[in-house]
Amino acid sequence: MASGGSSRPPFRRESRGDRPPESKPAPTWVPRTELGRRVRAGEFKTFSEAYHSGLPLKEAEVVDLLLPDLRDEVLDVNMVQRMTDSGRRLKFAVTVVVGNGDGYVGLGRAKGKEVGPTIHSAIDRGKLNLLEVMRGCGSWECGCYRPHSLPFEVVGKCGSIRVTFRPAPRGVGLAVGDVAKPVLRFAGITDAWGFTEGHTKTTVNYAQAAFDAVRQLAILKVPPGDLARLKVVRGATGTTILPPKEAVEQKPRRRRGGP
Repeated sequence: MASGGSSRPPFRRESRGDRPPESKPAPTWVPRTELGRRVRAGEFKTFSEAYHSGLPLKEAEVVDLLLPDLRDEVLDVNMVQRMTDSGRRLKFAVTVVVGNGDGYVGLGRAKGKEVGPTIHSAIDRGKLNLLEVMRGCGSWECGCYRPHSLPFEVVGKCGSIRVTFRPAPRGVGLAVGDVAKPVLRFAGITDAWGFTEGHTKTTVNYAQAAFDAVRQLAILKVPPGDLARLKVVRGATGTTILPPKEAVEQKPRRRRGGP
C-alpha cells in the first residue's frame, strides 16, 4: 500500500501533435539608410522616383517593396578551390541576373560555402545594381516607334570580351549569345542584333560585358526633345515581356534522355 496522500497526477509525455503550432512573427524591416526610411514612410511610390532621388541604394528591401514582381535567373555556378595549411577550402561562385522584364535589370555575383545561401546573396547584390534602361525602335527597317528594341547601338567590355548590341526590327528576336539573352530579356528588350569578340566561353566575363552594354542605355543622357520625337521610353511602361510566375512553376520538366 502506498504511503502518503499525494494528489499529483502521473507524469505523461506530451506528444508533438498535442501541442499547438508555434507561430513565429514575420521579421519586420528596419531601414538603416535615408532612402530606406523615406521609402518606408511612403515618400517614394515607384522605384523610378527612388532611382532618380540621388540617394544610394544599399538595402535590397527597398527593391522588394517597390518592385514586387522582380524575377531572377542563375547564369553560372562555379566551384572554386583554395589551398591552405589546414587543407583544401571549397567555395561556390554564383552569377545571377534579376529584372522585371519592363525596363529594370541588374547583375549580381557572390561567393559562399553553400549554393543556396550564395544564390540568395547574389540576388540581393543584383537588386542593389538595378539599372533603368532606355528602350525604343532604333532600326531603320522597322520604324514602329515601340519600345521593343534598343534606341541606338551600344558596346560593352569586360576582360577580352567586347559585346555590341544593335537595334533590330520586330520579329527578329534576340539574335545574341545564350548568356546575353537573359540580360536583354529581363531588361524588357525583345529584338536585338548581337556581335561578340574575344573568349566568349568565359561565362562570367560575357555576362558582365553584356551588362556593361546595357549600362550604356541607363547612363547616356539624351535631350528630352529627342526622347519625345523618337518615342524612347526610360524605365517601366506597365507591361512586362516575362511570362507569369504561375506558368513558369507549372511548366513540366523534361526528363533526361526523353522526348
